[in-house]
Amino acid sequence: FLSLVSTTWHSNDDDVYRAPPIDRSILPTAPRAAREPNIDRSRLPKSPPYTAFLGNLPYDVTEESIKDFFRGLNISAVRLPREPTNPERLKGFGYAEFEDIDSLFQALSLNEESLGNRRIRVDVADQAQDKGERPAG
Repeated sequence: FLSLVSTTWHSNDDDVYRAPPIDRSILPTAPRAAREPNIDRSRLPKSPPYTAFLGNLPYDVTEESIKDFFRGLNISAVRLPREPTNPERLKGFGYAEFEDIDSLFQALSLNEESLGNRRIRVDVADQAQDKGERPAG
């Protein structure tokens, strides 16, 4: 029955299905304000320490450059683990501790931003790892 209907009038509809509209907020070019961090607030710690895991750090990163990266946020500590066999060499990841939950939340919005020549990963640090206890569930 439908095959008798001329298809010319709805040919434009077909294009709609082929190209879904682009969600501009997920593009890296979106202004920071438009990119609410893609973080489930329930993953944030309920109490201090408010620690962010920093991954893919450049090997020449310093505590100062990390503090500069998070300038404007209440950062209380930076930990940059080093190679035991070569104390000069960083392991390429670290932790930043914040004084309040909002600073941590803001820090997470910097995920994938560039520090030095790397796009670094900012995520909620695994609380269990920090304290040495196993997560429930």
